[in-house]
Amino acid sequence: MRRPLFAARHRIQLALAILAILPGASGAQEHLPVAAPPVAPAELARDGARITLRYDGHAIAEGAFADAGPRVAFVSLVDSSDGRLTQVLKWTALDDAPLRLRLSIVGSDEAFPVQAEPIPRSLAIVRHSDGLSTSRLNRAVYDRQRDWLLSVDWPATVRITSAERRGDQVRVELEATGGEVALRFRPRFYQRHRGLAHFEPWTYRLPRDVPAGWTSWYAYRDAITERDVQRVADVMAERLAPFGYRWLQLDDGYQQLPIGIVDHWLRPNAKFPSGMDSLARYIAGRGLLPGIWTNVSFQDSAWSAAHPEYFVRTESGAPAYGNWVGWVMDANAPRTFQSLVAPVYTGFRDMGYRYFKVDALRHLRYEGYNSNAAWFERRNTTRDGELRAFMTRLREVIGHDRFILACWGPRPELIGLVDAMRIGDDGFGFGGLAQYNSFNNVVWRNDPDHIEVSAPDAYAAAMATTLTGSHLMLTDKAEVYRTSRIEVARRTAPVPTTFPQQVFDLDPSRSSQLWRADVEVSGSGPRPLDADQLPVTYLFQLDVVRPFERWSILGRTGGEQRDVRFADLGLDDRADHIVFEFWTHRLIPSTQLGFSFAPLDTAIRAQAYCIRPRLPHPQVIATSRHVTCGAPDLAQVRWRDGRLEGRSQTVAGDPYLLYLSEPAGVRFAGATAAGAAVAATRREGGMRVIRLQPTAGGAVDWTVRYVARSSRSRVQRTASR
Repeated sequence: MRRPLFAARHRIQLALAILAILPGASGAQEHLPVAAPPVAPAELARDGARITLRYDGHAIAEGAFADAGPRVAFVSLVDSSDGRLTQVLKWTALDDAPLRLRLSIVGSDEAFPVQAEPIPRSLAIVRHSDGLSTSRLNRAVYDRQRDWLLSVDWPATVRITSAERRGDQVRVELEATGGEVALRFRPRFYQRHRGLAHFEPWTYRLPRDVPAGWTSWYAYRDAITERDVQRVADVMAERLAPFGYRWLQLDDGYQQLPIGIVDHWLRPNAKFPSGMDSLARYIAGRGLLPGIWTNVSFQDSAWSAAHPEYFVRTESGAPAYGNWVGWVMDANAPRTFQSLVAPVYTGFRDMGYRYFKVDALRHLRYEGYNSNAAWFERRNTTRDGELRAFMTRLREVIGHDRFILACWGPRPELIGLVDAMRIGDDGFGFGGLAQYNSFNNVVWRNDPDHIEVSAPDAYAAAMATTLTGSHLMLTDKAEVYRTSRIEVARRTAPVPTTFPQQVFDLDPSRSSQLWRADVEVSGSGPRPLDADQLPVTYLFQLDVVRPFERWSILGRTGGEQRDVRFADLGLDDRADHIVFEFWTHRLIPSTQLGFSFAPLDTAIRAQAYCIRPRLPHPQVIATSRHVTCGAPDLAQVRWRDGRLEGRSQTVAGDPYLLYLSEPAGVRFAGATAAGAAVAATRREGGMRVIRLQPTAGGAVDWTVRYVARSSRSRVQRTASR
C-alpha cells in the first residue's frame, strides 16, 4: 500500500485538476487556497548508504550510494542570506573509486525534470517539454506546486533514467556519479531565489489549454466594425477552428469615446449596431469563444472633474492625470470599483465573453500609482499592494472560469491573478521567448503578441510560439484566411501545454530588472524590464514524451550556426537518429554525433527539425498535421508481427501524410485505414509517404504491413518452379 505523501490539501488539488479537464472548464484558472510551504531545509536521514530527504512533511527524495566504501566525507551547509535558503549536502570519496548515487525524487503532479543552471559555452537554446523529459541536460527536479528545486551540482555526471506520473505524484529516477556528489535544495525557489514575492503557486494553477485564436487589433485597428468581426468568425469556424483556433477577441474600436463611464463600454459605437451581447452570441454561434479588450484608463475629463472622489488626487485635491491612463481611478475605493469597474466586467461576463484582455495596466501603475506615490503614503498603503488588490477584486468579478490577459509589459505584482502576460510592446516579440522563458507556464503564460500570417516572419513567429507553449493569437483580415497563407496557422495549432526545461532565463537582462516596476513613472515606450522584440536566440527545442515514444523538435529561425551535436540537445549521441525537416518534408543527413542545418528557405524563413532515435524496424518519422511531427495527433504507435499500427487524430478534409522509415530488410506490403481512404503510397527521398484522406475527421486507425525481403525471394523461387 502506497504511503500518502501528500495530505488532504493535495487531494483537494487533485479533485480540482480533474474538474479542470471536464467539458467547459477550458481556460479556467484553478484557485487553490492551501497552506504555504515552509522556508526551511529538508530533513536528512542517513542509514548507512541510504539517504532520505523530507520537506514539508513529505519524503521528497530517497536513495542509496552503490558500492560506497567506508572512506567518504560528508559536508552539510545551510545558508539563508537575504531570505533565500540554500541547503547543500555533499559526499566526497576519499578513495579512487567514484561515488554513485541512485535517487528517487518524488514531487506533486506539477513536478518536472529541469536544467537548474546554464552550461558555459553551450548552444543558446530555449528548451521546453510536452511531457516529462529525461533530457541529458537536466540535472534537477522542480516542483511548481510547492516551489522547491532539488539539483545535483557539477562536476558529478547525472543521468535521469525515468520520469513518470503516478496519480497525484511525479517520480523521477536519477543516477549521479563522481568523486563528489552534492545535492542542492532550494525551497521557495521562484519566490525567493528568483525574487518573485507574489509567486504563490500553491494557491493557483494555470489553465491547462493554451489559447489559440484571433485578435482584431493589427488586422483592423480601431476601424473595426461589427461586420468585420462576423466575417472573421465565419472564416475561422470554417478554416481555422478545426485545427485548434477557438478564441475570437475583439480589441479597441468598439467602445464609445471618451473611455470611462460604464455605458461607453457596454453600449458600443455606431459601427456595432446590434450591440455587444448580439456579437457575443454570433461568435459563440460559430462554435468559437468570445473575447473582449478593455482598458483601465479613464479619459472623461468632465466626469472626473464632477466626481473627484473617485480618483487618486494630487496634494491640491484635484484628480491626478497621466499620459495613457488619463485620470487615475482610485480603483480600490469601494465606490469607484463598484461604480466604474465592476459593472463593465459583470456586463461583459453576463453577455458571454470568456476572455478578457485588460490593457493599460502598466500606465495605471507607472503614470498613475508610482507618479503619485505621496497619495499612497498618506493612506499608509503600498502601490503594488493597491494594484494587486484591484486585480484581486477584478478577478472575483470576472470569475476564475474566465481567461485574463494582462497587457502590457511584465506585471510582477499581478502574479497568480492573471492567466497570461503580454511581456513586451505591441508587435510580435522573439526576444521575450528567451528573456522570460522560465516564467512560461510556471508563473504565467507568456504572450509574445499577435502573429500575422501574411507577414514575412509568420512561420518563424508561429513555430517559436508553439514550440515554447506560449499564447498564440493571429491577427489578419478575414480574406487572408482564404488564401494559402493559412497553412502556417494550421500547422502550429493547437499549442501544446509545455514545461520550461530551464529554471533560469536564457537572457536574464529583462527578468533581472523586474524590481524597476516599483520605480518607473512612465510607460510610454519600452522599459528595462519589458521583453525585447529582436531575437536573442534562433533555436527553440521541444521534447515530446508519449507513452509509446519520445522525440524532439528543434526549431530554427535564423543565425549563423551551421552544425549541431545531438549531445548539445540533451540527446544520446551513442544512438543513431533520424532527422526530418518539417516545412520542406525532407530527410536530413546525420551522423552519430549530429547534423548540419540546411540553408533557410527564403519563402519560409524557419526550420523545424524532428529528431527521433532510429529503431530497427519501420517507424513514424513525422506526420503532416503539426509542426511537432505528431504531438497533438499521434495517439498510439506500435510495431508488432510485421505491422506498423497507429491511431491518429485528423481534421476533416485535411490530407494526412505519414512519413515512415523502412530499413533495408523489409518490403512494403500495403496500407489500410479505418476512418480514412488510403489515397496514395510512394517512396520519396528515402522515406515511405502514405497519404490518408480522412472521411469525417477524428480518430483514424491505420496499419502499414511489411514482409521480410527474404520472403519475397522464396515466393519468386517457388513461382518459377
